[in-house]
Amino acid sequence: MRILHIIGTVSPEAGGPSEVVRMLVEFAPAGVQSEIVSVDAPGADFLGAYGCPVHALGPPRSSYQYSARLLPWLRANAGRFDGVIVHGLWTYIDLVARRALSRFGGTPYVVFVHGMLDPYFKRRFPLKHAKKWVSWALVEYWLLRGARRVLFTTAVEEELARESFALWRWKPLVVPLGADAAAPDTPEAREGFFALCPEVRGARFLLFLGRIHPKKGCDLLVEAFGRQASGNADLHLVMAGPYTPEWQAELAASAAKAGVAERVLWPGMLAGAAKAGAFAACEAFVLPSHQENFGIAVVEAMAAGRPVLLSDKINIAAEIAADGSGFVESDTLDGTVRLLERWTALNAAEREAMGKRASATFDARYNMRRNTAAILAVFEG
Repeated sequence: MRILHIIGTVSPEAGGPSEVVRMLVEFAPAGVQSEIVSVDAPGADFLGAYGCPVHALGPPRSSYQYSARLLPWLRANAGRFDGVIVHGLWTYIDLVARRALSRFGGTPYVVFVHGMLDPYFKRRFPLKHAKKWVSWALVEYWLLRGARRVLFTTAVEEELARESFALWRWKPLVVPLGADAAAPDTPEAREGFFALCPEVRGARFLLFLGRIHPKKGCDLLVEAFGRQASGNADLHLVMAGPYTPEWQAELAASAAKAGVAERVLWPGMLAGAAKAGAFAACEAFVLPSHQENFGIAVVEAMAAGRPVLLSDKINIAAEIAADGSGFVESDTLDGTVRLLERWTALNAAEREAMGKRASATFDARYNMRRNTAAILAVFEG
């Protein structure tokens, strides 16, 4: 079976969708041959990490991810594949996919929406959402309607997606997502992390890992940590991930105002051994996000045996709470404070037990080496 993944970018800094593509390629069952087409700049250093042909047809001319080379390439090549996965919505990728794939009635395609139909965006950006109606009526509606399946990672995500637009029609399929098993906890991995964040060597710390972005509730976390700091003088907070200098400066100022500037660390984006070392060395993972259709970093933390402290706007939060693998509260300042209060109230034995339950949850629900086959089965038959 030959599978084509269409995505705007496979840069690791793009977050979840690029990581999903990486896992679907790397963990594909025997006999599945994968290729990727993106609008990345040819020669980008991250293209070689995928272990399959990556046709980089960029760089794009705008955030809309326009590339004049993309439509001709798809029209010439789409027929070579047994199935196509379109990743994401709201870019030129959708328009091109609809135009090109409609020419090949025998080439089924599915759309992995990656949380991009969550009504959070409708509420948070009403003017932007009103403008999206034009694109929805002309492109996205028809792309989803023509897909063999529209892929959602939870039933909650699919239910919420119906609230974004009054006009919708698709054939949904809830597929299991996940992450790879944790890298071994080795001294080398921990040292890779401590080299970037030496302030927490030998210290207790909580880990945020992801884009430093308002949607992720980073401001709530920094302020909540400031409120809890006086009662937990030995605890640090590591905010790991790419950020804009302006937003990071605002968060750092909030930490300074609370008197915890030296205990809130900003090592930037972590990858490879440094990322594995951060998961291994932290006490727990924290994500008070306002919207997450899944949350791959959450699952990566559980794979490393780390409990997770989450907002209730992460669509897998209810499963995790039911398994006793972490705590869940509202995506508010009070809710984030409660997350930290509940965690710091645990004793060492209780924290260890929760970590073991987190590992069990990962093994039972979110091991991507097993789940990849279930996703690609959409093209069988």
